[in-house]
Amino acid sequence: MSGRLEGKVAFITGAARGQGRAHAVRMASEGADILAFDLADHQDGVLYPSATMADLEETQRLVEKEGRRALIRKGDVRNLDDMRAFVDDGIAELGGVDIVVANAGICTPQTWDNITPKAWQETIDVDLTGVWNTVMASAPQMVAAGKGGSIVLTCSLAGKKAVPYMMHYTTAKHGVTGLSKGFAAELGQHRIRVNSIHPGTVNSPMASQEIGEHLTKLNETYPQLAASATPFLPEWNVECEDVAATAAFLASDDARFITAEAISIDAGMQAF
Repeated sequence: MSGRLEGKVAFITGAARGQGRAHAVRMASEGADILAFDLADHQDGVLYPSATMADLEETQRLVEKEGRRALIRKGDVRNLDDMRAFVDDGIAELGGVDIVVANAGICTPQTWDNITPKAWQETIDVDLTGVWNTVMASAPQMVAAGKGGSIVLTCSLAGKKAVPYMMHYTTAKHGVTGLSKGFAAELGQHRIRVNSIHPGTVNSPMASQEIGEHLTKLNETYPQLAASATPFLPEWNVECEDVAATAAFLASDDARFITAEAISIDAGMQAF
């Protein structure tokens, strides 16, 4: 429904490509201006190619193609000061922040006994602390503006059930589920709604051929776990745009009484 987000400003992390870009373009198509934040640089330890500044600039181009404004910033969700500075600059330029999508994340599958302390810490820092930073950089401004708003935390199937060979990722994402409910409780008095979205396998750079081949090898260590996240629907993967459609709904007034929810977009995987 075009225009549901008219006059709004959305702050989106991990916006250079994949789900983050899809959120930016979908929300722009519904009337929102965009603050797009991304590391846009090499990320240690991941098997899939990292996003680049060219990717982030392409997101900006696609938002502007929808007739909306886009500010972009290269930065790390682990750095709260940088995020606050970007939000401040965005408010000065675009007038406020009404929607937040904490989308940035990494995934480095490994068996439990091969997860290094470095991989553990980086996953917690990006996937959990980075989400906390995103809210802390933006929610105070939303409270001060007094207009309410919507915060969407990108979680995962792994935020509802254990996903094999992703001990660190599963731990971080369970934490995001808790963050969502905790923030929803305390920000509710300011008419700020907070929800988490839980995709299964998404056709994005994170679901690369390299990751697929690596997971196939990991499944050989304990084949019994290979079917632990089987979808009920015929399709295994969802598209980034499917996830973005849910986030746009949660950001809109159509969801004005929806908060503290953990919404799955996984074709039933969490129930298997």
